[in-house]
Amino acid sequence: MVFTFSKPEKAIPKEIVKNTNTMITGVTLPEKVDFAGEPVPVDYFDVREGLEREMLINSYWQSQTLMLLKRSTRYFVQIEPILKRNNIPDDFKYLALAESGFVNVTSPAGAVGFWQFMSDAAKDYGLENNKEVDERYNLEKSTEAACKFFRDSYKVYKTWTMAAASYNMGRCALNAQIERQHTKDYYDILLNEETARYVYRSVAIKLILMDPQKYGFDLSKEDYYQPIPCSDIKVNQPIGNLALFAIDKGTNYKMLKLLNPWLRENYLTNPAGKTYYIKIPSAGYRKVDKELKKEEVDKIMSQSEQLVQ
Repeated sequence: MVFTFSKPEKAIPKEIVKNTNTMITGVTLPEKVDFAGEPVPVDYFDVREGLEREMLINSYWQSQTLMLLKRSTRYFVQIEPILKRNNIPDDFKYLALAESGFVNVTSPAGAVGFWQFMSDAAKDYGLENNKEVDERYNLEKSTEAACKFFRDSYKVYKTWTMAAASYNMGRCALNAQIERQHTKDYYDILLNEETARYVYRSVAIKLILMDPQKYGFDLSKEDYYQPIPCSDIKVNQPIGNLALFAIDKGTNYKMLKLLNPWLRENYLTNPAGKTYYIKIPSAGYRKVDKELKKEEVDKIMSQSEQLVQ
């Protein structure tokens, strides 16, 4: 059970009451809000209302936001060190949640993976994507590619907020609006509905994840998903049958595909003899009755860094 009240005789905080559906209230925004160290001007009525909209949607869409909270602990440990090494602000991890909810979805436009890369953009930033291998589904490599995009955009726009907007909209489309409206300020420029909400949505997710109980989400430590301890198998030869490969490595096809969604077929022809790293879960990985030790988490983070180097 997520929402528990051990002492019902005491008054229940209104932030929790609102999520029991017995009372509907608004959200209280902090006096100061920032994204990637840049202030969000919440004293502007339009900015405040834009952020408030996303806060209301994400605090009252409880099932969706609960899943974001639960998944965040599994995937942030992989994303954070890559952002840090590339000198990208830590807040950009919330963009991945805003983009995909940490689900390997495909958008109507054909964007794929946690970072929602389109095929051409993925290839521009060094991601292989074809019938057998689609590295848009590889979290470490796609995060690395996203970092390169963010760096390139920051050089153009000089703010991280606009770099984030360009990731959602594309630089060409954003540049056209800058030229038309004579401003490079995200909070002053009129954009399409999706991009106009994009940074606000990311900031809303950040605020809720940083202090979930304030917004009515009462999760215990055990409710959060743990990282999956893995080892990397170096492969530079064809694999005729990935199901048999998985069994040989002590796992099964389902787990192999879960941990390596970038493998799109049940075989890997690898005609060029490229080197790939296939994740294999550690023994006992499916048990949920024990917490990962700190050294196990550190090992996962270290493996994530090595994979993209």
